[in-house]
Amino acid sequence: MAAPAIGKKIPDFKADSTAGAFRLKDAQGGKLVVYFYPRDNTSGCTKEGEAFRDLAADFKKAKTTILGVSPDTLASHEKFRAKYKFAFHLLADPEQELCTLFDVIKEKSMYGKKYMGVERSTFLLDEKGVLRAEWRKVKVDGHAEAVLAAARAL
Repeated sequence: MAAPAIGKKIPDFKADSTAGAFRLKDAQGGKLVVYFYPRDNTSGCTKEGEAFRDLAADFKKAKTTILGVSPDTLASHEKFRAKYKFAFHLLADPEQELCTLFDVIKEKSMYGKKYMGVERSTFLLDEKGVLRAEWRKVKVDGHAEAVLAAARAL
């Protein structure tokens, strides 16, 4: 499957979330940030979630919903979200269907071992579900602020 392209509509998808069933077409009418992260309760992923959490009110003022996605289970997401008081919901993607749709499964390396995993990536969709901006190989510091600035500019 081809990677999503700027200016193109993202195909409708369904996923379980910490708010119940989520469907992309139901989110239309407002801007949407979908950020992919490797794993709940790891240092970088926690720091990224906290950054989005700390700016949640500003995203809301910009009429933008935040959703986090990882291959973790819904039960893991519920604990992670509660522990860090995230004001946004998390989508469970244990079969990596969304990760594949957004082309975020990449070869990674740790301690010399290669494996396939989630590349930290963020996507900004407009009110019609059209991809307007993307960030790949995300570095956490300053990232949530950059996404907020892009959301405000839409």
